[in-house]
Amino acid sequence: MPDRSVIAVVYDRGSATALDIVDGLAPLGTPVLAMWPSPDTDSVRPLVEDLAPVVVLDPGDLDASAELLRAHRPDAIVTFSESRLSDTAELAVRLGLPYHAPETVRLLRDKYAQRRRLRERGVDSVRSHRLEQPGDWAAALAAVGLPAVLKPSSGEGSRSTHLVEDAEHGAALAGELLSGTDREADLVLEEYLRGRDCGPYGDYVSVESAVSGGRVSHWAVTGKFPLAPPFRETGQIRPAVLPEPEHAATLRLVTDALHALGVTTGITHTEVKLTPAGPRIIEVNGRLGGWQVQLARLAGDPHPVTLAGRLALGEQVPDAPEGGERVVFTRSFAAPVEGGTYAGVQGLRATLALDGVESVVCPFSPGDPVPAGVQSGEIGWVEGAVPDHDTMFQVVEEVLGLLSFTVEVPGRQQRTVSGSVLAPAS
Repeated sequence: MPDRSVIAVVYDRGSATALDIVDGLAPLGTPVLAMWPSPDTDSVRPLVEDLAPVVVLDPGDLDASAELLRAHRPDAIVTFSESRLSDTAELAVRLGLPYHAPETVRLLRDKYAQRRRLRERGVDSVRSHRLEQPGDWAAALAAVGLPAVLKPSSGEGSRSTHLVEDAEHGAALAGELLSGTDREADLVLEEYLRGRDCGPYGDYVSVESAVSGGRVSHWAVTGKFPLAPPFRETGQIRPAVLPEPEHAATLRLVTDALHALGVTTGITHTEVKLTPAGPRIIEVNGRLGGWQVQLARLAGDPHPVTLAGRLALGEQVPDAPEGGERVVFTRSFAAPVEGGTYAGVQGLRATLALDGVESVVCPFSPGDPVPAGVQSGEIGWVEGAVPDHDTMFQVVEEVLGLLSFTVEVPGRQQRTVSGSVLAPAS
C-alpha cells in the first residue's frame, strides 16, 4: 500500500513499544520516530533505527526540534508516552498539526489542576489540595480529611502513590517525598474514593476513548483485577462486567470530563472508581492506556495505535461495538516493593500448557536489578483468552498455583512473588 501520510511520533517509554507503533501506523503511512537523547532512548535507538526513520531532537530548543521534524513534512503528530505529552503539544503548535492543546495537556498532566477544573465544571467534586513543601501538610489535611490518597501532581504507573489513614504517617510521607535527591516536585492530597463491593473484580475500570473534532466516542471499557496495596495494578479484563445503568453512567461521566478538560482531538484513557454512590473520576490521561495493544491483539480487535494515528490525521472514528466472542485478560505479578535482583521463574512450562493461556511474559533476566518502589511494576504477566469470565477466573486460579518468580532482596531471604502475594521462599 503506498504511503498516504507521514506521522511524527514523539517517542519514549510508554504504552506502546517501537514495534507496536511501527506495526500500528504502517497501514496509514510512514512513522517518523522523534527521540530526545536520554539513557532510555539511547539504549533502544539501534533497534528503533532499524524499524523506522529517526529524528534526534534538540532537548533545549523546541523551535529547532520542530524544524527537524518539518523537514519530513509530517501530516500528523502523536505520542504514546505520558512524559512527552507537553513536548508533543508544543511541537504540534509549531507544526500546525492537530493535537491536545497545551492548556489541555496541563490539565491532563497536573492532577490538582485537573481536579479543580472538574469541580469548577460540575463534573466531579473530589476534594484535593496541593503540597509544594512539607509545611503544607496541615492545610492539606484540613481541606481533604482522611482517609486520603497522597500522590505526585504529575506521575504515572502509581509512582509514589500512598493511602493515608493516619495524620502523623501522612506528614512523614509528605516530608519524605518532598525531600532528598529523588524528591517529587509537588504532591496532591485527595479524597480517597471507597469502592463498592465488586468481587471478584476490582472496584474500578478504565474507559478508552477517541476524540475527533470535539466528538467523543468510547471504544472500550476495561475491567480490572483487584489492586495490590497500596495502588498497584494486577491485571486487565475485557470486556468489563458492569450493570447496564452503571455502564451508561460511567460513559456519561467520562464524556463530561473530556469536554470539561477541553479535549478535542486524540486518544484518552480515563480511570473510574465504582463507588456505592456511582462512578467517580480517578484520573484522566491524554494518551493510550497501558495493556491496550495486548488486549486488542488477544481479542482480534483493530490495532489501537492505528486508531490513534487515524485521530491524529483528523479522521472521524465511529463508536466501536462493545463485547466480543471471548474474554481476554492480562494477569500481572507485582514486583516486591523492596526491589532486589531477579533470580528466576518457576512453573513456566506448566502454565503455558494451560488451556486459555496465550503467553507468559518475563521482562527480566537472571541477575537484572528489580526497581524498588510502590509503582505498578510487573515482574511478569500472563496473557490469555477464554470463552467467558467464569472460565477466566478458573484459569487465573490455576496460574497463581503454578507460576511464581524469585527475587533476591538485599539483606533478606529470597522472596517468591506469586500473583499479587509476596511470601518468603521456603
